[in-house]
Amino acid sequence: MDFSSSDITDNKANLLSGFPSSGQLAAVLAGRVFPAYREVNGHIHTPYSFSAFKSLDEVFSMARNENIKALGINDFYVTDGYDEFYNGCIKNGIFPLFNIEFIGLMKEKQENGIRINDQNNPGRIYFCGKGLDYPFHLDPRLMEELSEVKRKTQEQIKEMIDKLNLIIGRYHPSLKLDFDEVKKRFARELVRERHLAKAIRVLAEENFPKPEDRIEFIGKLYGGKKSACDMNNPAALENEIRSNLLKAGGPAFVEEDESSFLDPVKIIRIIEDAGGIPCYPVLLDDSSGNFTEFEKDPEKLHDSLLALGTNLIELIPGRNNHDILKNFVEFFYDKGFVITFGTEHNTPEQAPLSVRARGNFELHPLLKEISWKGACVIAAHQYRRARGEKGFLSGKKTDIDQRSEFEETGRNVIEYYLKHSGYEN
Repeated sequence: MDFSSSDITDNKANLLSGFPSSGQLAAVLAGRVFPAYREVNGHIHTPYSFSAFKSLDEVFSMARNENIKALGINDFYVTDGYDEFYNGCIKNGIFPLFNIEFIGLMKEKQENGIRINDQNNPGRIYFCGKGLDYPFHLDPRLMEELSEVKRKTQEQIKEMIDKLNLIIGRYHPSLKLDFDEVKKRFARELVRERHLAKAIRVLAEENFPKPEDRIEFIGKLYGGKKSACDMNNPAALENEIRSNLLKAGGPAFVEEDESSFLDPVKIIRIIEDAGGIPCYPVLLDDSSGNFTEFEKDPEKLHDSLLALGTNLIELIPGRNNHDILKNFVEFFYDKGFVITFGTEHNTPEQAPLSVRARGNFELHPLLKEISWKGACVIAAHQYRRARGEKGFLSGKKTDIDQRSEFEETGRNVIEYYLKHSGYEN
């Protein structure tokens, strides 16, 4: 069966439900020699939240060129991109991993000034769900709560637009931003801060074709501070606009309503109800070698994550020192954790999909192998859930035997998928 030309892409269904049993998969693949790892990326944001990519077609083109064999969609709060992502993965011979990301709040940590995996905001916690069921489903009551969180984030964005329009109107009363127009032109489901930064950049470009006039306009918005960016570097300019206008201390900053941040317990409940595995995204070291209070002691972090209810972690190696990353990953893998890697791609800068450490440093083969095994665990979880079987059990303990079983099953699932996709090599 050739998945890429199958009618499955025209239906909202999951082809994994029709895969052979795990025993049959092993028999079909018996005698084959598999590579120690394949290139995978378990965490990218798409235009359905905010992304460096203009379209998912661009994602798949890059993934094919870089020989990425498994790819994980990981948008904030939304799963609206799942159908397009699924169909694109099938057509391009890439195994799809269905993920989601939330921003939560641990109130006690906030009150004690403890940073978790947000280096600037004590108590704030990023949390992911890995291997959600496809098609996506969620209990109506939980869906209502999630919809309310999304509504509040959009109310915050509308308030920021109002502030931006007041600033713009002081100098050019004829120019303004409109929420619906920003969403239509630059976003899909949710409008985020980075969409506003992009909208300001485009507003300047479209109304001030001469670079010197554009610099003057941007400088006025900054309160007289001259832009330090090359006007021909859109990514850098958007980052500067966001930093000067939209972040804390900026004239268009609007503080989030704390009620828009879910408690981690509720986040985990949503993830598990949607069929996923709770996953903690590790920040690890910054460019100065510093760690947050929550993450600085690996032993304490290990115990804290199990108490929180997860034995699956994810890293974005591009922001970490390679040696620190390697030591950390080896420690947690030896402890029985499942580990995945990604690139995020949730800033304007375009970068390869292939995972590297800070400074574009090539990952040690052991790290690539552990990342591949982590993707295999998620693949096996999705496969078993699609077949009505029990998925990977994460929680307050680790089980190396379970992990090994899922690593092997997931490898067979992905290899079988690649064998029948037409893009095996």
